[in-house]
Amino acid sequence: MNIHEYQAKELLAKFGVAVPPGEPARTPADAERIAKNLGGRDLVVKAQIHAGGRGKGTFANGFKGGVHLCNSPEEARDLASKMLGQTLVTHQTGARGKVVNTVLVAKSVDIAREIYFAILLDRATAAPLIVGSTEGGVEIEAVAAKSPEKIIREPIDPLAGLHAFQTRKLAKQLGFESSQIKSASKLFDGLYRTFIGLDCSMVEVNPLVVTDTGEVLALDAKFNFDDNALYRHPEVSALRDISEEDPREVEASKHSLNYIGLDGNIACLVNGAGLAMATMDIIKFYGGNPANFLDVGGSATEEQVTEAFKILVSDKHVQAILVNIFGGIAKCDVIAQGIIRAAKAVQLAVPLVVRLEGTNVDKGKQLLKESGIAVIAADDLGDAAQKAVGAAKGKS
Repeated sequence: MNIHEYQAKELLAKFGVAVPPGEPARTPADAERIAKNLGGRDLVVKAQIHAGGRGKGTFANGFKGGVHLCNSPEEARDLASKMLGQTLVTHQTGARGKVVNTVLVAKSVDIAREIYFAILLDRATAAPLIVGSTEGGVEIEAVAAKSPEKIIREPIDPLAGLHAFQTRKLAKQLGFESSQIKSASKLFDGLYRTFIGLDCSMVEVNPLVVTDTGEVLALDAKFNFDDNALYRHPEVSALRDISEEDPREVEASKHSLNYIGLDGNIACLVNGAGLAMATMDIIKFYGGNPANFLDVGGSATEEQVTEAFKILVSDKHVQAILVNIFGGIAKCDVIAQGIIRAAKAVQLAVPLVVRLEGTNVDKGKQLLKESGIAVIAADDLGDAAQKAVGAAKGKS
């Protein structure tokens, strides 16, 4: 789950992380009121969407840039009126862009230095890892590619937590002056407490800034949360903005389905994340393009399979559907019943390729054979992928 910048700053402030004052506005009048409350000068108005590159983006109405400085409440109102309700296209949104429903009106700061700072989970050690760089304000991927020596890494013992000596060490490595080390260390500690306290998988601050007066502030922040831990944080779950998400993914989450939409034309319905990834890979190997990742889980029910089919056929780009099931806990005959029910319910109009293996496979195949629906049976995964690719090409 992702959240907006203004929401991230509100969470950081609760853990004692220094951030510039500001509030979200959903109407131009709100923006003007907030600007007055902030003193009316030295302000910034920032479009709030779940994507980077906002400052260099372009709105559908031709207005350029989703981040603007201003020096009066009236100017804040005018900027908000040009952003709110408009679609902002950036390099991360794709051509479709995202509609701006909220802007952040905040105090601007005079920046002396910009730093990159993030805490994430390191897959190699299964522990938190701090990643920092003196090259803040730019994409960290570009820094890693061009100047890998400028990337600082500090592993954290998950039992011991982040030590004071580590925060001081990081502050020195990132070039903070002696007078700033205490403030920087406090901010680093607050970020780590936020990371642990909210069950985050990533907290990224880019840029973390030093102002011309020596203040150390988190100027922009991005969060990723462990979805499996959200039940412990209803206050975080309440921050979810489904208008920023793919409607298909929102619908899938209602039925405990793991779905991610892609740009291809072969829909996949698979049980198990590893098998789903392998299915997508082999579709690509045989010259096709998967339209989605969909893991119905190891204990999928007939109802879940039906709902999954409804989501798959809602994608107008889909030219074929590949069902790849290895029956363990989820028995093949139960999956087959779900396929039959779904195919009849949605009046399936695209080729359907099915590969079943595992528990009750013979019963499942027999049910499909006697169902009266058009099914292209496959013997193994390679055969299924080739038939799905061929069927999609024939349909298109």
